[in-house]
Amino acid sequence: MKKVIATLIAGLFAGAAFAQTPAPATAPAAKAEAKEAKEVAKAEAKEAKQVAKAEAKETKAAASAAADVASAKADAKEKKAEAHHKAAKAKADAKHEHAAATAATPATAATPAVAAAPAKK
Repeated sequence: MKKVIATLIAGLFAGAAFAQTPAPATAPAAKAEAKEAKEVAKAEAKEAKQVAKAEAKETKAAASAAADVASAKADAKEKKAEAHHKAAKAKADAKHEHAAATAATPATAATPAVAAAPAKK
């Protein structure tokens, strides 16, 4: 019995001593794993940054295109209004010239109407 107790006590001491020593084989593996995790996180951050940059560029291009369309519409509206104004002015000038030409010609005496002959029966 004393041998059994002595073996158990020796096992306890051996276990305690073994638990206190660091395991040298797991330390490099942990470092490699941490380094890999860090690289993965870095790559994901870089990817997210590139995606955000591309989306910003796309949004800027869309805004620029919308501004170009709005500008083109405004220009078209302005040209249309200008053309309408020119056409109205040309009509008014033509009407004025026609009225002036009509007023400039002397009025001729009205010719009397020819009496109609009575209808034959």
